[in-house]
Amino acid sequence: MVTIKDIARLAGVSPSTVSRVVSNHPRISEETSRKVKRIMDEQGYHPNVMAKSLVSKTTHTLGILLPRPAEELFRNDFFGEVLRGIVTQATRMGYDLLMTTATSEQDELGTISRLVRGRRVDGIVLLSSRRDDPLIAYLNEEQFPFVLIGRSESHPDILMVDNDNVRAAYDAASHLIAQGHERIGFVSGPNNLTLSHDRLRGYEQALAEASLPKRPEWIVEGEFLQESGFRAMSLVMSLPERPTALVVIDDNVAFGVLRGLAELGYGVPDDICLVSFNNIPLSELASPPISSVDIGTYQLGYSAVQSLLHLLQGERIHHNPIVIPHRLIVRESSIQQARKRS
Repeated sequence: MVTIKDIARLAGVSPSTVSRVVSNHPRISEETSRKVKRIMDEQGYHPNVMAKSLVSKTTHTLGILLPRPAEELFRNDFFGEVLRGIVTQATRMGYDLLMTTATSEQDELGTISRLVRGRRVDGIVLLSSRRDDPLIAYLNEEQFPFVLIGRSESHPDILMVDNDNVRAAYDAASHLIAQGHERIGFVSGPNNLTLSHDRLRGYEQALAEASLPKRPEWIVEGEFLQESGFRAMSLVMSLPERPTALVVIDDNVAFGVLRGLAELGYGVPDDICLVSFNNIPLSELASPPISSVDIGTYQLGYSAVQSLLHLLQGERIHHNPIVIPHRLIVRESSIQQARKRS
């Protein structure tokens, strides 16, 4: 049986160097790593992960708590893209992923508790944050390594990777204001999510700076699902005084908005304009193509794992929160034909 000492001798390095290559230690050069891995492959050597875990008290596994309800994960492209970033970086660094979900808030806490107390993972990635989130409070109290994709109001010192969602929504609303709109509505996500709160705040700031009215009936709360956007239009378009433009919390919701408006006989952008968020590939293929704020979804996932692994390796995090830049991609849904010709 080939041992770690055999690999070290053939590679001309120490056994501890081979161990560091196996654990993807960042201080091992790429050249040394490639050489050792090549010899491992040639000799058919496979590290005993279980034994290594018992000795080092690490699992080389990261836990991911999937969103609730689970249907949001499979019906919203945001989560697929953020998971792509997570998987890419975790795989590159030699980490496995354990994905789990729950049916209620209490179940979520129990699931996380089992992962932590059973030491089944080395760290945890949270994909979103509720306001006063009990999961964050628990992980922080346990001093267990984790990273939040999002922002925590109650625990500002935890490791976070996020966008400036206030500014992103401000830019979206400001674009509509620059197009001449004075009646602008907002199709939001669940009010208990920090993301919804921040984007609503940015929308309100833009309206306030332009001295435009903020009408409560123009703000509709829902889930991150197409059905929410569809239902929102039956409410908004039945108002005596309707908005002429909308900021929509998410591209997936925006597809529901488009469908709802079409069934009611309204056209985009001729009757009403809209801007949404995430810039998923389908937003460019919609009819009309949707103006959307690109939030760097893949980079959110990639950077979350990267920063969590830095934390696990005892390295200093120089910037927290890590802010991924955004940019507004303007397409036909927010530019009316009359304005195009002028």
